[in-house]
Amino acid sequence: MPGIIEADPIQYEVDGHIARIWLNRPHKRNAVSQQLLSELDAARRRAEEDENVRVMVIRGREGTFCSGFDLDELQGDFIGTSRAYQVALKSQRICDDIFRSPTPSVAVIEGYATAGGFEILINCDFAIAEENAKIGDFHMRRALFGGAGPMYRLPRIVGERKAKELMMTGKLLSGREAFEFGLVNGYAPAAELDARVDAFVSDLVDKSPFQMQITKQCVNRALDADTETLMLVERLAVGVTLNSEDAAEGVAAFLDKREPTWAGR
Repeated sequence: MPGIIEADPIQYEVDGHIARIWLNRPHKRNAVSQQLLSELDAARRRAEEDENVRVMVIRGREGTFCSGFDLDELQGDFIGTSRAYQVALKSQRICDDIFRSPTPSVAVIEGYATAGGFEILINCDFAIAEENAKIGDFHMRRALFGGAGPMYRLPRIVGERKAKELMMTGKLLSGREAFEFGLVNGYAPAAELDARVDAFVSDLVDKSPFQMQITKQCVNRALDADTETLMLVERLAVGVTLNSEDAAEGVAAFLDKREPTWAGR
């Protein structure tokens, strides 16, 4: 594929306005290692720095998204409260940077998205799942606690009661069930998944990248501030966007009955 860079355990490629970030440890069901985390962070930064990229698509190689943290690493080097704290801190930072990135992210879920993979999923802006995928927090089944989002991201996505259900039972949801939970934006049979993802992403990449960034940042803050503060943020966002080149182009294109050409500012 054009622009591909072979980089184990992450592969990065650019396809038009889309950065495709592949988790590439299929022999471990794409389990999270410290190296994978570091390279995922580097890929996210690379996408942000490329002015041509408007959307990141994060996906696992060979039919599995990510089965969680590599327990071989956990068992070997990371036992101990202090070291576990540092691992959680790194995972939190890297997942939170995906959540806060100005570039929207779409997780494509096949096979397992459990534990650490589940955490990557819930820090992405959107998710599309294969209908028979296996999706869940899963930590409870191993007497562990997720350190990169279940506590502070999951209740905001699915609500308090459903978050408790997923975290405290360790249950796994199919793609269809995850959609019903409000955990993913859509699902499709395996044979139709690529087309479903392409259709979803196409609805993002043709929009103003500047307006997309402003909207994402505002929505990200929506549950973390009081109403008066959010109303102020909305007013400021209106002022900023109305004075942007993209807003002028959007209005002109509408009046001229043509498709807009976005400058991204």
